[in-house]
Amino acid sequence: MADIHPLALVDPQAELHQSVTVGPFTTIGPDVKVAAGTRIGSHCVIEGRTTIGRDNNIFQFNSLGAVPQDKKYAGEPCELIIGDRNVIREFCTFNIGTVGDKGVTSIGNDNWIMAYVHLAHDCQVGNHTIFANNTQLAGHVHVDDWVILGGFTVVHQFCKLGAHSFTAMNSLLFADLPPFVMCQGQPAQARSMNFEGLRRRGFQTEQIHAVKQMYKLLYRDGLTLEQSIQAIKMLSDGQELCKEVVNVMTDFLTAASPQRGIVR
Repeated sequence: MADIHPLALVDPQAELHQSVTVGPFTTIGPDVKVAAGTRIGSHCVIEGRTTIGRDNNIFQFNSLGAVPQDKKYAGEPCELIIGDRNVIREFCTFNIGTVGDKGVTSIGNDNWIMAYVHLAHDCQVGNHTIFANNTQLAGHVHVDDWVILGGFTVVHQFCKLGAHSFTAMNSLLFADLPPFVMCQGQPAQARSMNFEGLRRRGFQTEQIHAVKQMYKLLYRDGLTLEQSIQAIKMLSDGQELCKEVVNVMTDFLTAASPQRGIVR
């Protein structure tokens, strides 16, 4: 049997691995599944069709799996899926998805999510991200791997944030944030590239130099977005080591929404 505090309310139909721990005054609904090693603190509410992976540390006072804050939602069987080894600090709210999208809100693995973070319906969060306190994501936002969001960052619905991007405190995003870009402001503007983050993650000197060239082509040379994409593609000519970072950037820019554009 899982280690469930006698003052917790866990529905008998919920599926909890025997190594899961649940603190007092926590409520867990019938459609919840929790894998091995996950710890759930006190005063949490975990409901809906929510699946939680292994070795997560969910602190007290969280609301996970509640219905979306979407007036169109009519009780459809949508989901919240949380991966492995995530830290979820106090007072976070993660909602299930809607049938207007994939019907799933998902969080990957090894994410560090600080207090008061809101993930609205149909958000898709990758791996190894850091969300500082009071980060707020509207519906349908996509966050790629290794993104860092500064405290009080607010992201408009349907925006996409590319891998290794970074927002400063109090940033307000109305457009897609390309990979590697550091932004700040209300609305957010590009300030630099996340060079220190890339060094810490083992990127080679040639790759970081290519990222520097990307910044110049995107933000300093007065090119249109299409011209920038074509120029960035050429950075990998004869540079096998740079193909990965070039492909990450060009794939993102090619798929960017023409309505929202990118953070400039």
